[in-house]
Amino acid sequence: MLAAVKCGEVAAVVTSLEMRAPPRPRPLPASPLRLVRWHAPSADAYRTLFRRVGAPWLWFSRLLLSDDALLAIIRHPAVEVSAVVDRAGIEIGLLELDFRVADSCEISFFGLVPELAGKGHGRWLMAQTLAIGWSHPISRMWVHTCTLDHPSALGFYQAQGFHPFARAIETFADPRLLDILPRDVAPHIPLIDPSS
Repeated sequence: MLAAVKCGEVAAVVTSLEMRAPPRPRPLPASPLRLVRWHAPSADAYRTLFRRVGAPWLWFSRLLLSDDALLAIIRHPAVEVSAVVDRAGIEIGLLELDFRVADSCEISFFGLVPELAGKGHGRWLMAQTLAIGWSHPISRMWVHTCTLDHPSALGFYQAQGFHPFARAIETFADPRLLDILPRDVAPHIPLIDPSS
């Protein structure tokens, strides 16, 4: 069955995955990258990195928030935001872990700039993520991904030990048409402009 998507909107299949126990210990993959915790990120710095990592996949949710609303999340004591930094000190990845729900860790945002895809850095970042998450008193880590993310994202999470538990279809106004993101990002996702 086909469901219509309005002009100016984007649709995605969202898959939620979870891990109910820490994975077996394994060697940490080698990487020249470093993970640097941001204890009190500014709204501007966060948004810059969020765009750098997420624009190609149409990440936009945090770009809609006011500074106060964004800072209330990313500076919450139960939310941990970290930047992935290369040898030159350039921020090229984002990790955000949310422990606000008791006994649980949500991987809110996990990503590297697209130029690093397929080079093994994602496995390194996930090893860091799992170590940080499971160092807290939790019994569940979870994450969601969608068909707008990198084509390997779902398989990657499953290979790391996450199991799907829910699937849904999400539709939303295309952020490129709302001037939240540039019109030329994510060219692999058709832009259907109702005004043209």
